[in-house]
Amino acid sequence: MDEETRVLVVDDETNLAELVATALRYAGFVTATAGTGAGAIAQASEFRPHLVILDVMLPDFDGFEVSRRLGESGSQAPILFLTARDATEDKVRGLTVGGDDYVTKPFSLDELIARVRVILRRSGHQAESHTVLTFADLEMDEDLREVRRAGELVELTATEYRLLRYLLINARRVLTRAQILDHVWKYDFGGDAGILETYISYLRKKVDRKEPSLIHTVRGMGYVLRLPRS
Repeated sequence: MDEETRVLVVDDETNLAELVATALRYAGFVTATAGTGAGAIAQASEFRPHLVILDVMLPDFDGFEVSRRLGESGSQAPILFLTARDATEDKVRGLTVGGDDYVTKPFSLDELIARVRVILRRSGHQAESHTVLTFADLEMDEDLREVRRAGELVELTATEYRLLRYLLINARRVLTRAQILDHVWKYDFGGDAGILETYISYLRKKVDRKEPSLIHTVRGMGYVLRLPRS
């Protein structure tokens, strides 16, 4: 484990903590999670993270207090505060009590991971730069920007690549149409939500030419990348 870059994710919203941790694992990090301030301190002692993603609003004591106690315990891990608070005074406090960055909810997983990499690079704990996202026999090499299915190269446009990457990062998780449009197109789709269905169709023709099919529609909700259910 010592040769891996470890990130501790602290948030009392279990689903969010697991989502962030999963995205970080796909990006090549080793992760652990905690849902309370006390749990964060205990995990930090055992897990020895290189970076802590820390929610400000926790059920026992806030993230600023967690940061202070981590410092007193001898932890030198940089801290990225993650919170719904967006007031300037909160940001200033977070950065003055030892935080290295401050991200407000809602946030982009891509942005969060990019900030994690920047902080780790500054602190001398940059993770392995060669990142390959995988699910079943589907592989996406982010450095080469290549996608392969069962070893065969899949040619994608820039938009198809972004869409598939978002599905890969969130494999097995149902994504709503609104989430996908916001993340992939960032509202730049002229108000035509049908563009998503069009690009899903493009992806299926390229990615799901081989069995089993990986891109599935969840009626009334959205789409998910997963293996077929038996």
